[in-house]
Amino acid sequence: MTPTSLDALTAQIDEVFFLIGAAILAIELLEAAIKGNLRGKTFWEMVVSASTQIPYLAVQVLFLTGAYSLYWIIAYALPWQIPITLGTLLIVLILADVTYYWEHRIAHEVRLLWTQHAVHHSSRDMNIITGIRFGPLEGLWSLIIHIPLALMGFAPEAILFGTITVLAYQTWLHTELIGKLGPLEWVLNTPSHHRVHHGADDKYLDKNYAGILIIWDRMFGTFQVEEERPRYGLKRDFNSQNPVVVWFSEIPGLVADMRRARSWADAWRYLWRRPGWRPNEHPPAE
Repeated sequence: MTPTSLDALTAQIDEVFFLIGAAILAIELLEAAIKGNLRGKTFWEMVVSASTQIPYLAVQVLFLTGAYSLYWIIAYALPWQIPITLGTLLIVLILADVTYYWEHRIAHEVRLLWTQHAVHHSSRDMNIITGIRFGPLEGLWSLIIHIPLALMGFAPEAILFGTITVLAYQTWLHTELIGKLGPLEWVLNTPSHHRVHHGADDKYLDKNYAGILIIWDRMFGTFQVEEERPRYGLKRDFNSQNPVVVWFSEIPGLVADMRRARSWADAWRYLWRRPGWRPNEHPPAE
């Protein structure tokens, strides 16, 4: 398989999941209209979710498009390269999927990264449009954490195939229309599993990080089955529908905590510790 044909395949996969998402969205809107649930708040919540694409795509086009050339630089510098075959594409897809699990999990556990990923979790609604609710700089973290795949020798086109496929698959997960899917729930990430991930209830927090395969959560101890309907959104009280506030919702709090820090070390810890970390959570220096 040539890089050009692989690029075309990647685009086709992305388009297929886009059409699936569009179909689910149409059904969601029709159901809401019939039930009289398409009120102003729900509509504006969807508009705000869609608006996050403005800064996200701006960063992608103006910065990250060029930054992805790093994969090609690494490929040129390495004395080896893994050929593009159906077998190696399957391997890179599995590796991209487990990489996404850790990318996602770390984004929940490091406050600096959480300032971006929290945008995706800040909606109190769960619908297909929530799936495109991104922080402006989320793509940068994704680029960085996939560098090991480039260092292994996978072709840049193969790495992008894996990362885009994992993201495209998740398009259909952001919905309440689809219930549990029987035996598939044991292996695949499903809408049921992903509803848990968006839950702000204590039992649902920081669970089900999977992209395509839910087996990673089962293996690494972060799996939670959907029981009662989740309460969606952030743990803290956040209901803004101001686009700018949503885009940068976590940054003011982080800046305020760093300004109040008692030392440079604590200011640094605010950046890299878990969201909600406070100085009294670590022992004093001996």
